[in-house]
Amino acid sequence: MSDLFAGSDNGDKYSAKDIEVLEGLEPVRRRPGMYIGGTDETALHHLAAEILDNSMDEAVAGHATFIEFTLKPGNEITVKDNGRGIPTDPHPKFPKKSALEVILTTLHSGGKFSGKAYATSGGLHGVGSSVVNALSSKFVAEVARDKKLYRQEFARGIPTTKLVDAGAVQNRRGTSITFIPDTQIFGEKHFSPARLYRLCRSKAYLFRGVRIKWSVDSSLLKNDAETPATAELHFPGGLRDSLEAELGTAPRVLPTIWAGEAKLPDANGVPQGKLEWACAWLERSESTLDTYCNTVPTPLGGTHEAGFRAALLKGLRAWAEQRGNKRGNQIIGEDVTGALAAKFSLFIRDPQFQGQTKEKLTNPEAGKLTEASLRDRFDHFLAGDPASADNLLAFVIDRAEDRIRRKEAKDTPRKSATRRLRLPGKLADCATENAEGTELFLVEGDSAGGSAKQARNRNTQAILPLRGKILNVASASADKLRQNQELKDLIEALGCGVGNNFNRANLRYERIIIMTDADVDGAHIASLLMTFFYRELPELIRHGHVFLAQPPLYRLTQGAKSIYAMDDAAREKLIKTFKAGAKVEVSRFKGLGEMPPAMLKDTTMDPAKRTLLRIVAAPEDRAATSEMVESLMGKRPELRFQFIQENAGTVQDIDV
Repeated sequence: MSDLFAGSDNGDKYSAKDIEVLEGLEPVRRRPGMYIGGTDETALHHLAAEILDNSMDEAVAGHATFIEFTLKPGNEITVKDNGRGIPTDPHPKFPKKSALEVILTTLHSGGKFSGKAYATSGGLHGVGSSVVNALSSKFVAEVARDKKLYRQEFARGIPTTKLVDAGAVQNRRGTSITFIPDTQIFGEKHFSPARLYRLCRSKAYLFRGVRIKWSVDSSLLKNDAETPATAELHFPGGLRDSLEAELGTAPRVLPTIWAGEAKLPDANGVPQGKLEWACAWLERSESTLDTYCNTVPTPLGGTHEAGFRAALLKGLRAWAEQRGNKRGNQIIGEDVTGALAAKFSLFIRDPQFQGQTKEKLTNPEAGKLTEASLRDRFDHFLAGDPASADNLLAFVIDRAEDRIRRKEAKDTPRKSATRRLRLPGKLADCATENAEGTELFLVEGDSAGGSAKQARNRNTQAILPLRGKILNVASASADKLRQNQELKDLIEALGCGVGNNFNRANLRYERIIIMTDADVDGAHIASLLMTFFYRELPELIRHGHVFLAQPPLYRLTQGAKSIYAMDDAAREKLIKTFKAGAKVEVSRFKGLGEMPPAMLKDTTMDPAKRTLLRIVAAPEDRAATSEMVESLMGKRPELRFQFIQENAGTVQDIDV
């Protein structure tokens, strides 16, 4: 074993002289990635964020109300505020240097460690300004304090001038930083005006008390018509304003944004921070959750985001329990936040971030404070508007059930470039391959299917006969659903798949028309089909693909004149239009299968003459719709019995 450790000495000498000691800001220039994440464009823009964050800290602390952010030719940025100004008096530990020079040339120096100068701040490592200084070929600091202006210049972290008294000023105070990133570090990369404008705008949204004056030389905008050359950014509505601007006219589950702010007390009830939020659930969208701590973006989330998510999940579960909705037990976090557009901002003392780029908050107490405070406000929000709360709950339950179906669903054959979609043998398909303008009629039984096939336009209309009453998907298990041949045939004919395999782009027909007999059995079958689409393929309803045909129940004939009545009321009204005294022959259709094809075409299938009802599920009535489907079609017969008892008085006698 000694041979393993013996090694060999080939004359290489490794001694104390080989140990380098990097002083001042040299470590930053040697390894910039350790401080700003790299040298790419993201890292370049991180420099601007670091300087802007310092001015924002002054604003959040209540010492600044105005910030100027200017981008000039030559990749030069100036950030100026009207805060207290960086101290310029000699530093106690380095009496030959001003506090300004110490802050800008020494890592881990600043006024944010003790919490005395700043209750909450984004820059706590004491490296932000000094890192920017180290990575800039030009760095100029101007400080207006006590009616005097002080100025000092640096290059690559090294002072090129002493701190000089630049004269008296009467109406100016605060700090101004001008810098140009070093091309030795970043090459020829340039700041993006659009990206910097978004940065400034997001900061103004995050702290409603600040005004940010944005300015960029027009020569830098080139073909950018979206970014203004000048703007004053001030948003009294804070995050609510920000979310409203982003969402525009996107369809929402709730008509208004839920937004607010709350103070965070410590164990003794003393405020130690605050949180602000704005939330909107969208009908058709992926989640966009932007979180911040002390105005610093945290794209990787962290403990505050975990608390935010937990508050929403537990709040909705509790509301479901309060409303006696047992389906709320299946809700998980992704159901609540999967279609949530939200912005959440936390201000706390001594935040702990993961890395200097501050992409993730790690304070354990931040999650508990956030969850407790937000949960209380969320509970009040739900209780204050039960109708909206029920709609939100129904929306989230729909997402939960859709998630469960996706997990259980098996692959459905679909069309590909190398293999045609397997279609059910009883489908009489149309000739047109493009979905535009095509229709699939769902009819009950082979008899009705035969008449419909003869009455159709073969180019654009397809017919799929279904055998009797299909499975009630609201009360059936997932296994029964997958094994049901009628539904398998229907899914294969549609071509768009279900669950995780659903893709509306693969839908083979523009319209899906439920065409059943105009009697009680036909209405029952239509109800079962509507339940199937509502539960398994809700996107087809939301996008207006599903319709109900309106076949007549009666034919009224007098001599050569024949007209059709949809129901008893229409029959009685139409009889009065015939000539008095002459006999009117009334024929009741027993079913679509007994209707002559020409008559079926003329009354029900010809687009120029027929009447169709589009099936809709209005978002604002989501809770009521979900409750009605569950009551009438679900697993609990007592709910149907209750509905019959409550509505029996509205039923009128009809001819059968």
